[in-house]
Amino acid sequence: MKSLLLIFSFSAVLISWSQSGKLKKADDYYEKLSFKLAIENYKDLLSTDLASSEMKARLAHSFYNVNDLLNAEKFYNEALKSGSISNNHYFYFAQTLKQLGKYVESDKWMNTFYEKSNTDKRAISFANNRSYLDRIEKEGVHFAITNAAFNSSASDFGGYQSIKKQEVYFVSARRNTLVQNNWMWNGSGFLDLFTIDPTEKEAPDLVSKVTTTFHEGPLCFNKDESVVYFTRNNIAKGKSRRDQKGIQNLKLYFAKVDKNGNWSDIQELSINSKEYSVGHPVLSLDGKMLFFASDMPGGFGGADLYRASINTDGTVGTPINLGKDINTEGQEMFPWIGPDGLFFFSSNGHVGLGGLDVFVMTMNENGVSFDNLTNVGKPLNSQNDDFAMTFNQDGKSGYFSSNRADGKGDDDIYSFNMVKPFIFKVKLVVSVADNKTGSSLPGSLVYLKDQAGKILQKAVVDEKGQYTFEIEPNKEYVISASKDDYKENLANITTKNLTTSSIQAQVKLDKNEGFSLYGLITDNKTKQALSEVKVTIVDKSSGKVVFDGITANSGDFDKVLGNVQMNQTLNYSLTLKKDGYLTKTADFSKLVTTPGVINMNEKLDVSLTKVEVGLDLAELIDIKPIYFDRNKFTIRSDASIELDKIVKVMNEYPTMVIELGSHTDCRGTILQNATLSDNRAKASAEYIKKKITNPDRIYGKGFGESKLKSDCPCEGSVKSTCTEEQHQENRRTEFLIIKI
Repeated sequence: MKSLLLIFSFSAVLISWSQSGKLKKADDYYEKLSFKLAIENYKDLLSTDLASSEMKARLAHSFYNVNDLLNAEKFYNEALKSGSISNNHYFYFAQTLKQLGKYVESDKWMNTFYEKSNTDKRAISFANNRSYLDRIEKEGVHFAITNAAFNSSASDFGGYQSIKKQEVYFVSARRNTLVQNNWMWNGSGFLDLFTIDPTEKEAPDLVSKVTTTFHEGPLCFNKDESVVYFTRNNIAKGKSRRDQKGIQNLKLYFAKVDKNGNWSDIQELSINSKEYSVGHPVLSLDGKMLFFASDMPGGFGGADLYRASINTDGTVGTPINLGKDINTEGQEMFPWIGPDGLFFFSSNGHVGLGGLDVFVMTMNENGVSFDNLTNVGKPLNSQNDDFAMTFNQDGKSGYFSSNRADGKGDDDIYSFNMVKPFIFKVKLVVSVADNKTGSSLPGSLVYLKDQAGKILQKAVVDEKGQYTFEIEPNKEYVISASKDDYKENLANITTKNLTTSSIQAQVKLDKNEGFSLYGLITDNKTKQALSEVKVTIVDKSSGKVVFDGITANSGDFDKVLGNVQMNQTLNYSLTLKKDGYLTKTADFSKLVTTPGVINMNEKLDVSLTKVEVGLDLAELIDIKPIYFDRNKFTIRSDASIELDKIVKVMNEYPTMVIELGSHTDCRGTILQNATLSDNRAKASAEYIKKKITNPDRIYGKGFGESKLKSDCPCEGSVKSTCTEEQHQENRRTEFLIIKI
């Protein structure tokens, strides 16, 4: 494919030269891209004093361009033995070795190229992708390929499906003419357009009405095939036109196509110039943009890819370079837009398997930006030149071209079928802004969630109020954003049926209307404020943590409630923890009717009790009466709920020792009450022992009616004067802290 790089330029056969010296003659041929003649003249100078390292490098590069890779390798090695060479030759020496399958040696010279040209995009691409072979292997197989039956021994490439004619257009150098008309790049024939029905075995037909004595090349049709854009050498009135270096460049033309597929009214595009080449056209899916390759001034080097808007009359607007994500100092050519708007092109500037490789990228906004540069991998790419990839109407099959060793000629056309689609991440750019002013809100917290509310990623937006997530295609997401003094807000995101690889979502936040939560934590006994109390407040309706912090030295805390609405009922669970104090959990509920501070102390006792010997846990943690069935001591389910509260406290304080005391009222005999209470105390203690560390830290003891709180005995003939409430007060279970 060396001969088919974007600069399809050539020199005519009959060129007269002055006899000012063979080196000048050879260099002139080299500069005019007549590599076949340059080789003949450089070889004559090899045994002379003029055979410098740079001359040998030019000879090697000429062999590279006519695809004689063994001689290219030979003379690059000789050039390096003779002295230094220009930096660009290191790149092409590495390319020569890669196309010979010598990847390790190629990488060595790419390292040298990077050391000498570390601002060159080709060098940077290599340095950033040193494991490119592994990456390409991991990409897997996307295409099944077959050598096309209509290839010849000459150069054949392209493959452009026409639905109108039920044929395929392609480019070939196979035409024989009575007059010798060879291209001095490599001595082969010029390129012409042919058509063939790939299902038939008949010979292809020359597209005679557009054929000249020079090159015709890549083309594309608009959606209804009423217009065709195609590549041709720069000619005027049948004669070639050359630039200041004597090179005949390429131009783009367009023609009308009738219902029978005939071309007429051929016109030149305004973006052409005799000073540079323009070619390889393809239209965007909506037909409003033309993409093409050109070596026009102002590019990155070599051939670059460009876009230009299509006017209503078929002409085009000002060319715009596709930018540094695609273009390098090497050759970027043969653009094509495939299924789902994916952008395919060939390049030797990005890291590949050798020569030109086909790459694919996701395209946004009709070519404004590109992402996800990916080598399409084997078997479509090889260590040789692989290029001119096009898709048929079905979006799954198509053609590409290659000069790989198993072909029939110089370049061959291969058909392909896509066996595995390309799936790329979608870039989601989230921005957070004030709903009223529109100003960005740096420092906002954003969550990426699935439709079930599961948090997938979280991040803090940058100084521009933005953050970029990479998400999966064909899925639904939710973005939530929050910031202090603002109410949380959500945005629903879909990546289904996207035609771009990047989407944007803005979440607008409203200022908090002035709701805040306040609490002052004190010692239950001394009433002194308590610092370093861990406060956790959870919204019981959503399960979301509203506040998780520590009280200040002043013993209080406050939290702005960013999402509270007027006339909303708050339903919170409050947990207070501090070393040396009993943990407290309480529920808080309030209907919010006016903005301002919501003081939790007004509705809750948020004081903490210090853990001390002699305290009864039953009074501190709201233990309800523990009931047993009449004259029994089996632990009932309602009793186990209360005993589990003691378990929780004892596990929080692993050195706490508890005396579990069971008391009765005066009714019944003294002996009966003593025995029953002791059995109940020991049964309760045994229940707790099984659930705490070091079971010896609790023991049960029955006191019967020996420690009545309401002193109204009723033994024997003594008649009790106690009310039922007083009897209930006497029937109790105490959990006294004996040691801590």
